[in-house]
Amino acid sequence: MVSGMERRDTERPDSRHRQLWTGEPPGANPFALPRGLVGRLAGWVLAWANRGAQAEIMDILDVPEGAHVLEVGHGPGVLIEMLAARPNVTVTGVDPSAEMVRMAQRRNAAAVRDGRVRIRLGGADSTCMDDESVDLVVSVNTVAMWPRLDDGVAEFHRVLRPGGRTVITWHRVPARFRLTAEEFAAIESAVRDRFGAVERTELPSSVVFSATR
Repeated sequence: MVSGMERRDTERPDSRHRQLWTGEPPGANPFALPRGLVGRLAGWVLAWANRGAQAEIMDILDVPEGAHVLEVGHGPGVLIEMLAARPNVTVTGVDPSAEMVRMAQRRNAAAVRDGRVRIRLGGADSTCMDDESVDLVVSVNTVAMWPRLDDGVAEFHRVLRPGGRTVITWHRVPARFRLTAEEFAAIESAVRDRFGAVERTELPSSVVFSATR
């Protein structure tokens, strides 16, 4: 039987071994930078586990027809697949994991051949995109794994066209993945400092930070 004290502990975000936005490369966590066979397994898990969150994010993205969308940290490419299904939308995906780039390219092979999707190596602070070249930048459940929070937000601002929008999300559930109130506040503050204003929305699966350039 779990006591009330123990139950509260299991519901609290576990930050005992977490140190966010230090500039250090990801450690041994296979979900932070998937590699090899373990990385492929992590990609399959991510494709299944994140589908619900990605579907609810799609509902609020309001992607305009003809938009160029950049997804940062695309993982196995499920959201890219959803975005590319929109009329006349082109999608660029960047991810620091070569394994995830390969998985996403396979998942979206037809759209890649058609030129509607481009997928390549890159990160939150190094997208290799031109200034003011995209209409929407989205990152789902990766912000806590960025090397430096401010550098990632600055890069999103740089690549967005005037009037373009950024959407950054992190897990609301399960509790073991949820950030602390202070960590969520740090994300909100970083976006506000760069964009001037930020909207925070809590969805069933995700906490969402959105801003317009």
